Amino acid sequence: MTQDIEQADDRPDRAPESDGAGPAHGERRYRFLIAGYALSSYGTFLNMVALNLFVYETTGRALAMGLFMAVRLASGFVAGLFAGGLLARFAAKRVMLWTNVAQAAVMLLLVLAPEGMRTAALMAVSVVVGGCGTLFMVSLRSSIPEMVGEDRRSWANSLSISGRSLAMVAGFASAGVVVSLVGYTAAFVVDMATFVVCAATVALLPIPGGGRGKDARPESEGDSGGDRGKGRTGGRGKPGRWRRPGAFLASAAAPGLGLMVLLRSVDAFGSSSHNAALPVHSAALDADHPAVFVSAFWCLWALGNVAAQQVIQRYVGRTGRTVGAPGFGYGTCLMSGAFILAFAGFPWAATAVIALAAGAADGLTEVSYTSHLQTLPAELRAHAFGLSATLENLGFGVGMILVAAALDRYSPLAVVGWSHGAAVVVAVVFLIRVSGARGRAAVPAARSGADHAGPER
Repeated sequence: MTQDIEQADDRPDRAPESDGAGPAHGERRYRFLIAGYALSSYGTFLNMVALNLFVYETTGRALAMGLFMAVRLASGFVAGLFAGGLLARFAAKRVMLWTNVAQAAVMLLLVLAPEGMRTAALMAVSVVVGGCGTLFMVSLRSSIPEMVGEDRRSWANSLSISGRSLAMVAGFASAGVVVSLVGYTAAFVVDMATFVVCAATVALLPIPGGGRGKDARPESEGDSGGDRGKGRTGGRGKPGRWRRPGAFLASAAAPGLGLMVLLRSVDAFGSSSHNAALPVHSAALDADHPAVFVSAFWCLWALGNVAAQQVIQRYVGRTGRTVGAPGFGYGTCLMSGAFILAFAGFPWAATAVIALAAGAADGLTEVSYTSHLQTLPAELRAHAFGLSATLENLGFGVGMILVAAALDRYSPLAVVGWSHGAAVVVAVVFLIRVSGARGRAAVPAARSGADHAGPER
């Protein structure tokens, strides 16, 4: 299983052939979808700031902000466990549509909630946004090969990551201005509107079902005879499909894939450290303007991320190859090292370069990891992304708890150092494992070539 996936990384990632308007039309539809996704991501990041401030203002307790975030992460954790089973029964388009509708509806509930019901409405927002956000992401990523074709998945992943990165910076940067000028209600309405727009982009486009559900499941996959109809009903799939996460867990036991998902979880743990430490470090640099360093750092990070996507797209177009699994390992090492150096107290110019490098490496890891999981068979792909999302939420949630406690006693550099240091260690082990597997796969290929060459001479 591991060797098959590693060989899939080496498959050419060519531009689609121009046999009619099909491929180009599919790419235009995908660009339209990503525009809606980027807009909804902007609303999400805007509300990550606005909601935390609103929770504190409503409850008057800092602990409530932590509880709000914990519920949101827990909802994403649980949603990841069930995402694969859900997508085995329903088309990806339907899941993406209703997750956006649900998030818009719960934001409307918060806007209309009376004074005495706001705390309950906030908890509902936390649950729905956390769970639906994970379900949408799993649905989108697992169905990309069907939307644009296997040969264009690296391009598609780069486009979605670029849109999300720009949306993150815009959301964080504008949150303070929006809340200060027009208030919390306006921020919530903006977020609700972005979910409505994203739902519209999904509803108006004939997006395939991602190989699952009744819309796009090939008859040759898995079922035989009379069972085929049941497998495509979208509501009465075979019981084994709902519990297919066990099948992915079995495949994840292969050292290459299992270790890759583990590294993703440890990477999320490291990410929690710099997310928590950046405000502390920024306040230490300039107590009067603590937001300056954080804002500048994330802006530079986003620029590096977007630049990396452009480089990756040109690399794929020129060579016809994907960045592959090794790119995930090398990118993690570079990204973790850059985040550690960001807290080392270098001059502004050096820190700016470090922030750009961190963003570029983050973009590389995201594309390589997503593209790698998309090489899985369609019936396992959604479960892979669901399990990955679950472990990412677990790593980030546990990390936030441990890092918050550690920052009370240790410096941001020390906390980020050991958190991202753990990611570097696992990444090195992963790279050794991948290199060994590729070497073992190359030996039989060389022997086969020699056997074929013998009789011809």
